[in-house]
Amino acid sequence: MFGRVWAWSKSHGMLVDALRVAPLFVLCLGMAIPYSSITPHDPGTYLGVAGYLGLSALLLVPLLWRRRRPLVVFAVVALVCFGQWLVGTDPLPANLAVLVALWSVTYLSSFRWALAACAVTEVGVWLALVHWDQVTLSLFFSGSILVVTIWITGLYANTRRRYLESLEERAERAERERDQQARIAAAAERTRIARELHDVVAHNVSVMVVQADGAGFAIDSDPEQARLAVRNISKTGRAALAEMRRLVGVLRQDEAPGTDYLPQPGLAQLEELVRQAGVPAELRIEGPPCELPEGQQLAVYRIVQEALTNALKHGGPGVRGLVELRYGAAELTLRITDDGRGAATPRSADGHGLIGMRERVGMYGGAVSAEPRPGGGFEVLATLPVAERKAA
Repeated sequence: MFGRVWAWSKSHGMLVDALRVAPLFVLCLGMAIPYSSITPHDPGTYLGVAGYLGLSALLLVPLLWRRRRPLVVFAVVALVCFGQWLVGTDPLPANLAVLVALWSVTYLSSFRWALAACAVTEVGVWLALVHWDQVTLSLFFSGSILVVTIWITGLYANTRRRYLESLEERAERAERERDQQARIAAAAERTRIARELHDVVAHNVSVMVVQADGAGFAIDSDPEQARLAVRNISKTGRAALAEMRRLVGVLRQDEAPGTDYLPQPGLAQLEELVRQAGVPAELRIEGPPCELPEGQQLAVYRIVQEALTNALKHGGPGVRGLVELRYGAAELTLRITDDGRGAATPRSADGHGLIGMRERVGMYGGAVSAEPRPGGGFEVLATLPVAERKAA
């Protein structure tokens, strides 16, 4: 219950301050009519009802901002009181605003500023007694007791506030640590699942290879045994596929439903990728195409996608891109360039995009580099070895 009230008061500071100062406003308004009949200490400094209300407003209105600017509010109220003393005006009920401002400084500021505000208020008490020509030790001591009591109350409230803030901070830190531990545990579990997936796939593929070899040897001498081996291959493959889908489904549980069975993009979708990249780009293909494994096709697709995305983010307005895919006798060369800001744009060499490119290319024994071009722009160059070249 107290926590909810505390949170509400923090989010509605101006309203809370207005409610706390409202009794002073009511007191000053209630004293307006009696003030007109009071015999002033010095008739030459009598303000009248209008002056009384104006000076009261000048003292009380700044208190509405005491939570946001406690030191400024205290300084304003103290200066108004000092000006009132210089003019010789008698103290008003609104002069209690200096005590409210003192409490706010003590509650919201450091001990040094709280001590300074207390000293200034003590000087004000002394000046008020001088104005009334009643400078006695007993009266000053009585006024000081009130000031010091308010000051100590503010210090206690300040300590309580800092304690509550520390509790909130510790609760937030504990929540962050709990979330971090949950993410670490999830990552560890996914690593374990990935290892399990590797073991399952490796075992089942090994079984399928052995059965396929047996079927190849028995297909002429024992067709029935060969058919049995083929059926076992099919059964093992289906079991491996089901297990792989189950494990990969756990690994990809944060993705949109239905994405597990979508085919991965390849070279056939490269032209569409370049066309929809968000920047004007051209695709050039050189050399006779060859058939590549799906993994290599996906690596090429992702490298192009990452490079064009970087061109869109960092190239600046009017940037244009060029994607060159060259089929060689022993390797495939991929070159993506843009004419954007290039070297003028801070692109970290250790960015996650380049790391992903290196990992994809490294799986197939290739290499990749990404750097600004001397004449401006940026270039990504990747090479992938072609193990078996077949006409597409």
